[in-house]
Amino acid sequence: MKSKAVITKGSGDFFVDLIKVGEPGPNEVRVRIKAASLCHTDWDSLKWNKTMVLGHEGAGIVEAVGKSVSRVQAGDAVVLNWAIPCGQCRTCAEGSRHICEQNSPVTGTMSGHAHLQASLYQDKPIVRSFHLGTLSELTIVREEALVKLEPDIPFTAATLMGCGVMTGYGSVINAGRVRAGETVVVLGCGGVGLNAIQAAHIAGAKLIIAIDRQNSRLEQAKKFGATHALHAASYTEMRAHICRLNGGRAADLAIECTSVPELGDAPLALIRNSGRAIQASGIEQRTSFNCELFEWDKTYLNPLYGQCDPDRDFPILMSHYKSGRLKLDEQVSCIWSIDQIEAAFQALLAGQGAKNVIQMEKFI
Repeated sequence: MKSKAVITKGSGDFFVDLIKVGEPGPNEVRVRIKAASLCHTDWDSLKWNKTMVLGHEGAGIVEAVGKSVSRVQAGDAVVLNWAIPCGQCRTCAEGSRHICEQNSPVTGTMSGHAHLQASLYQDKPIVRSFHLGTLSELTIVREEALVKLEPDIPFTAATLMGCGVMTGYGSVINAGRVRAGETVVVLGCGGVGLNAIQAAHIAGAKLIIAIDRQNSRLEQAKKFGATHALHAASYTEMRAHICRLNGGRAADLAIECTSVPELGDAPLALIRNSGRAIQASGIEQRTSFNCELFEWDKTYLNPLYGQCDPDRDFPILMSHYKSGRLKLDEQVSCIWSIDQIEAAFQALLAGQGAKNVIQMEKFI
């Protein structure tokens, strides 16, 4: 079957063209994507030096299933995730399914049989970003990449859960283990930061202090649960301000969501003795650290994907959305067609709104 898809050849380029999507193999599922959201990682992946179908956040409808598939059936609405566990390795057995030793979204390796003829471009096999390739009308994925979508959740909202929402939420709840009454600081109020703020609010944090350089983002942060908004300044100034708000103590938990390498150690500067610092934005560049900031039993963690267990966490996110505690629709700043991908990427890079969504179906 022919499918319109966004493709990169790995040298910074991207374009829309047709691919051929075949039948799912054993343990595989063909999904008709209804909505896919953009993430800065999609932009970064343009330079990964490989030809592939872009996209790792998406939601859609199961169109066909391969042999031995038991999780879903044709007609099911699903949300996709890129933490695809094998269920057999040591990390999966320990409960860390998001860092499976066998299935790597970075190297492209996948345990078991993932047949190469699933997707073809110009009659040659083409890989799918993060084993998903959601910026395509059709894709074939392992069944473990799917979680059933509960009724009455629109695809344009569901797609956000696939990465940014889960990363922000999980960094607070799973990795940060925030407790009711604590003080949480979130540096950077983009897509991940807003969901970290929402998670802190859901968890019952007493003070939720949002830090950013843009007034518009700080105002938006208040709408998502921030109790205070603080303009970015020096570490000393920000810590002093936090202490004034918090009765003389620094934060219990600080989360970096800026993607700025120079701010990798910032959360350490803003927490109390024995506080927790989380680097959630996925900084991968080399940068210098002031090791003195680690003193006084502070802990620092760079969790992957908010330590997500899709089968456990996605239903929780859906429940919070349906109860009104998790704002998803409010994060969708603009909806584009797949042919408008260039404009959508430009909006992403310009920081226009929280999330840009590609809707595959023709606009009504």
